[in-house]
Amino acid sequence: MRRVARSFGRELYCHWNVVNRQVSPNLSMNQGIRNLTREQQSALRNWLTKRGPFWEDIRQHRPADYLECDGEIVIDTAVGEAAYCAISGIDRQLVSFAPSSWQYSPVPVTLVTDGRIKTEVPNWWEETDLANALERAEPPITTWKQLEAIAVARYQLLTFSKDSFAPLDGRPFVHAAAYRIISLLNTLDRFMGCVDESGRRTPEGNQILQDHFTGGNAWFTDSSDTEKSDFRNQLTFPHPDMPGSVLVCTWHGKVRTEVIRLHFSWPVPTGQPLYVVYVGPKITKI
Repeated sequence: MRRVARSFGRELYCHWNVVNRQVSPNLSMNQGIRNLTREQQSALRNWLTKRGPFWEDIRQHRPADYLECDGEIVIDTAVGEAAYCAISGIDRQLVSFAPSSWQYSPVPVTLVTDGRIKTEVPNWWEETDLANALERAEPPITTWKQLEAIAVARYQLLTFSKDSFAPLDGRPFVHAAAYRIISLLNTLDRFMGCVDESGRRTPEGNQILQDHFTGGNAWFTDSSDTEKSDFRNQLTFPHPDMPGSVLVCTWHGKVRTEVIRLHFSWPVPTGQPLYVVYVGPKITKI
């Protein structure tokens, strides 16, 4: 299954502790591996304990995000992570063992907040089915230019300045950072769609504000007063729709993987666009 994924430019991510998980009532993965040849044992342990890749390194969901599948809590699991990514606009699928109790697809998962956001994650346990699915899937994002094209085409409720992604030019491409940017843009786009017929914010919109704009782990925050003073020129951008005018965009989304920031206009007056004006290295950094 790993070889199939790699043949399509994909990676099969595992949990760093998968080698210690139970694979039968009496055996852990590590104990089960002992029944293989020495060469097979070495290859598996190398992958599962050292090389990865591990999905925790590009984790999107937080311990506070309550996820359940068929009544079972799936926080801190690959199922929960894949589902949260799907809700965030990131294409993730699951690979399961055969035989196991996970031989069904799709896998239904619910993100429980004040409301309930449901999604279904494709799941594969046969090589042929996985290969067919990956052949139909969109190719993985491999460049910043590709990321920009996908973002501008997908997030129609956001307005991008023509050079918003230019600060990424020449920087090495990092998959984890790219998918984090997708998550941030997806959340802003969802928020812009949370308006009822009378123009008022919906309960989902209020929940997005509570989940992602407030608290110590907020995805989106304002710059500090010191940063606003010391970096005012750098935080001032040409207005995308009004030549000669400018926008001061101190609010930003955080990509910690590469210390990247996504600056946008905030707050958004009713009926006005949300402008994404900068995606690149942290500006307020000495």
